[in-house]
Amino acid sequence: MVNYTLAILAFVGGVLLALQGAINSQLGVLLKNPLLASLVAFGSSAVIAFLVVTSSVKNYPNLHDLRQIPYYFWFLGGLCSVMGLVLYYYTIPKLGMATMISLGLSGQLLFSVFAGHFGWFNLPVQPVDWKKLLGVTMMAGSILLINNK
Repeated sequence: MVNYTLAILAFVGGVLLALQGAINSQLGVLLKNPLLASLVAFGSSAVIAFLVVTSSVKNYPNLHDLRQIPYYFWFLGGLCSVMGLVLYYYTIPKLGMATMISLGLSGQLLFSVFAGHFGWFNLPVQPVDWKKLLGVTMMAGSILLINNK
């Protein structure tokens, strides 16, 4: 795929995550509990993922490969997902969509800059340079403008 295609896919992914946050935050309001909304979201996601995997994956890892995976990989990503989404579902009705998403994206951006700079989690190393610092500064300014009342 060319970079434009990947950029469009990333953009659409962001739209879908924002839409998912809006829908499930309302579900949390209606259920009177963001944890219940998370349970419903992850339950339906598990069913959908199961259907997609069983209909499309041709080669599954063998037992030896599964044993090579560090134990924390089996639950840490799920823990981060649940905590992140519960916080989204809890804060969107209180802060509003634009405020919550702008603050959430700033957290993602700052973490990704550090993780890329240091190559955390086996990511490709992408050293921080003046362009990245300028981008983070502009993002911070944008967040202030978005949230200025």
